[in-house]
Amino acid sequence: MLDTVLETSRLIIREWRDSDLAPMTAINQDPKVMEYFPALKSEAETRSFIEGNKALQAREGYCLYAVELKDTQQFIGFVGLSPVDSRISKSSTVEIGWRVASEFWGKGYATEAAQVVMEHAHSKLGITELVSFTTTDNFRSSQLMLRLGFAHYAEEDFDHPRIDDGHKLQRHVFYRKKL
Repeated sequence: MLDTVLETSRLIIREWRDSDLAPMTAINQDPKVMEYFPALKSEAETRSFIEGNKALQAREGYCLYAVELKDTQQFIGFVGLSPVDSRISKSSTVEIGWRVASEFWGKGYATEAAQVVMEHAHSKLGITELVSFTTTDNFRSSQLMLRLGFAHYAEEDFDHPRIDDGHKLQRHVFYRKKL
C-alpha cells in the first residue's frame, strides 16, 4: 500500500488514515491502556493527535505511525517517533513511543514494531540517539525499553511538565539508546 512506511513479518507500520479514528479512540478510552496517563482521551483529542501526526510526518519525515496486523489489516495502535518537548530535554531529541490495544499485549507486537522503527530512524533518518520515558510505575513500558536496549538515566528522571504538580503520575523515568 502507498501509505506503508515499514513492514515486519507480522506488522505493517504506516501513515494514518481517517478510518483509524474509531479504533484509536477506543484504545484511548480503554482504562487498562490509559492507566499511566492522567485521563482517557476523547474522540476530539484522538482526532487532534492523528492530525498532529500527519502534520509531523509531512514536516519531519517521521511520526508516531499507525500499526496494523499484516494478515488481517486490523489496526492495533501506534509505534513511532516524536520530537521531545524542550521542557523535558534541552537537546533536540527524538522519542520513540507506543500505545497498543490491550487485547494485543504480550504478543511482542510493540517490540517488533519498535525494533524496525529504530532501524529506520538510524538508517533512513540519520538519527543517532533515541529516548523514551514513562511514569515510574509503568513497569510494562519500562521493561520494553530495557528489552530494546535502552538504558535508564536516573539523573534525567523528571516531573512531566504537562501533568499537574503532586499528581501520582507526574514523576517520569528517562531512558536513552545510541543507535
